[in-house]
Amino acid sequence: MKRLTWWTEDCLEICSRTDAGVSVRMNIVRIDLPTNVSNNLSNESIVRALNDHLPIGAVALKSSKSNPDSKVRYAYKRQYLYRLESIEEWSLESDNQISSLVCSLFEGQHDFSNFCRLERETDPIRTVDACIPWFSQDGRMIGFSISARSFVWNQVRRIASAISGASSGRISVSDIKSALENPEQRVDLGRAPADGLILWSILHSDFDHFLSEELPSTEFFSRRPEDSRDYRRWRSMSNYELNVLLEREWLTRIS
Repeated sequence: MKRLTWWTEDCLEICSRTDAGVSVRMNIVRIDLPTNVSNNLSNESIVRALNDHLPIGAVALKSSKSNPDSKVRYAYKRQYLYRLESIEEWSLESDNQISSLVCSLFEGQHDFSNFCRLERETDPIRTVDACIPWFSQDGRMIGFSISARSFVWNQVRRIASAISGASSGRISVSDIKSALENPEQRVDLGRAPADGLILWSILHSDFDHFLSEELPSTEFFSRRPEDSRDYRRWRSMSNYELNVLLEREWLTRIS
């Protein structure tokens, strides 16, 4: 923005903030452009200009004019994916039925005090619209998809840790139920690494939705090795595969 001389104080508003290390397939950004830019450049030209100056790993996919009163923070749906098999304790013999059951526990309205980093004056009550398993092409559960209007800080990573813990036997299904049903009794079920998480999709009434919410193909995802020493090398490959997933998504949509 500064290189393009489009930058002004408070000109930028971002829909969703993420922890360091989290991947982002899409986000919505509101930019108050100088009048001479917004009046004279087409949406396509704005996208091309931004992409000419963005660093590798970031891309502008689409531009459109919005209502001056629009607030990008007020999205009505956010969807995240988490690749559970990137967590070291995740069981390669994971019981899909149990993992699916654990996912379903988080659906609906709950007090997520035990599944977030609670900030002062933040309401921990959230409604999860869907929390479903994410399966590989050969039918093994590799992660999950979760969607809600909004999330509290670290909520998805702590949910991922709980699902992984149930898979490995570190915690039980009843432990998770108790943590949800008794938020005043503080327990720590762990927090999964940030690099397994992807902000996948956002829906907002004031902005066109042009990316699918469907779970992506994982045909190029490698199978996690059984040996713990090999796992450490595979983790690097796992991160690379998530980057490839995002680049493939972007390349098909760049104007």
